[in-house]
Amino acid sequence: MTEGSYKVLLADDHRLFREGLRGLLTAQSGIEVVGVAADGAELVAMADEVEFDVALIDIEMPVMNGLEAAEKILTSHPEAHLVALTMHNDEAYYYRMVELGVKGFLLKNSDIDEVVSAVCTVCAGGSYFSQELLDSLVSNLKESQVEAEPLLSEREMEVLPLICQGLSNQEIADKLFISKRTVDNHRANILEKSGCKNTAGMVVWAIKNGLVELE
Repeated sequence: MTEGSYKVLLADDHRLFREGLRGLLTAQSGIEVVGVAADGAELVAMADEVEFDVALIDIEMPVMNGLEAAEKILTSHPEAHLVALTMHNDEAYYYRMVELGVKGFLLKNSDIDEVVSAVCTVCAGGSYFSQELLDSLVSNLKESQVEAEPLLSEREMEVLPLICQGLSNQEIADKLFISKRTVDNHRANILEKSGCKNTAGMVVWAIKNGLVELE
């Protein structure tokens, strides 16, 4: 894969939505839609046959839902980049999908620029939350917020909110005037202390424990 060029799989059971999104994605420079599926089982089979960089997966689908499909794909392709296409009433699935390793969450009413941004972000190794979805998660998590023990060092507490803002390790290093390797170590330490497997899980953990305030 060349930088800025991504092969995309798309799965959604609503024909008009998936064909519309495919058309919008195809019109974007550097993005190639290599497969379109109408349900989770079809997507899983396609993921085994087609070379892809990222899969956009509707959570609610017949035959096999997005959660099951994501689990199967990540079992067979642990390095796969997955982005969930979701509605507000799918929140019960979010935490499980984060645990599985899904890296991005987009509301289905997101505009094409945000979809492209999510694709580029997760393919670069980051995590992406739709702002509207993040606002909803923040609100719900705050209702059950608990006080966290002071597990993190002072520097880790500086790094954490920048990670949650979606900055890369190099961007964080530049902002804090430290080396990228130091940021790599801080990120790894925060993941270990939080018990999270990935950045998306870290964001949820940080919000739930009142460690960050996101605008």
